[in-house]
Amino acid sequence: MINEYSSQIISTTEDFFKAMAFKIEKIGVINQGGTFLISIRIEDPKILIGERGQTLLEIQHILRIVVRKKIKNDLLIELDINNYKEKKKAVLSEVANDIADEVLFYKKEKILPPMNAYERRIIHLALSNRNNIQTESSGEGLDRRIIVKFQEDRKGCHPERSEESW
Repeated sequence: MINEYSSQIISTTEDFFKAMAFKIEKIGVINQGGTFLISIRIEDPKILIGERGQTLLEIQHILRIVVRKKIKNDLLIELDINNYKEKKKAVLSEVANDIADEVLFYKKEKILPPMNAYERRIIHLALSNRNNIQTESSGEGLDRRIIVKFQEDRKGCHPERSEESW
């Protein structure tokens, strides 16, 4: 069934971008833990990625709806364009670890700038196995941010929580 879904997802994704007048140079779909990761490569990705990846997240949301309607199944879909998300994860993880090092050195919390849920989740996960580091999200809506704290004799970053709290 997974292979059948993959071919339907590829076909639907190609039609979706063709309708928006974008030609996909390369497309791949893999199933990772029940989520179908769609990776596409196009010639000029800037307009589809947008500022801080916001347009990409909105396109992903619309594509998810289109795929679910066509396949008639509540599949989890994640879209990446020209490896933007992979690069973003690497950069945010590096920044998170640098900040955690600073918090450990000074033993003083650090409040990060506001981030969207996707970015906060990357930071939380990047620091989840750091000893003596705790992270928490604070604020509401567009002002939601992460606080990285020093925690004496603590392993890990946060208790189990739902994705909505990221």
